[in-house]
Amino acid sequence: MAFEFPIRVYWEDTDAGGIVFYANYLKFFERARTEWLRSLGIGQQALRESTGGMFVVGETSVRYRRPARLDDELLVTARVQESGRASLIIAQQAKLITRVENTLSAAGPPRGAKAPLGGSAAAPAASVGALICDGTIRIGWVQAETLKPGRIPPTILEALEK
Repeated sequence: MAFEFPIRVYWEDTDAGGIVFYANYLKFFERARTEWLRSLGIGQQALRESTGGMFVVGETSVRYRRPARLDDELLVTARVQESGRASLIIAQQAKLITRVENTLSAAGPPRGAKAPLGGSAAAPAASVGALICDGTIRIGWVQAETLKPGRIPPTILEALEK
């Protein structure tokens, strides 16, 4: 089972081309992982205070399938793909829930405005549920003070297996 977290694309998430800037998918993935842990009763600050440890990202692999645009609503998922004593590989996806067509009006652009180089001002159609981006994130457990690797507390592994 994958945890699901909805995210809306805001102006700040887009680049000059009007699509989500590629690095922002890592932020979306991070938010989903954080909310996933929170849904399991694991707050990261409380975890650090109670155990002296924390998760850190050690490796990422991301594939960009199609663009997400301003005002799109995405569903970002997270699930354990592989579990070890000191690290986890989390599989994540971003799927399109809702695409808001960014047309100017039925009458066309305002007088004097030019259409973009590609022609239409509308975003290309994409089907609901379309895979936008996917990847894996390896997170490792470290001691917060020293950043030395350690073992993930058994209670955390048990919570993630449920």
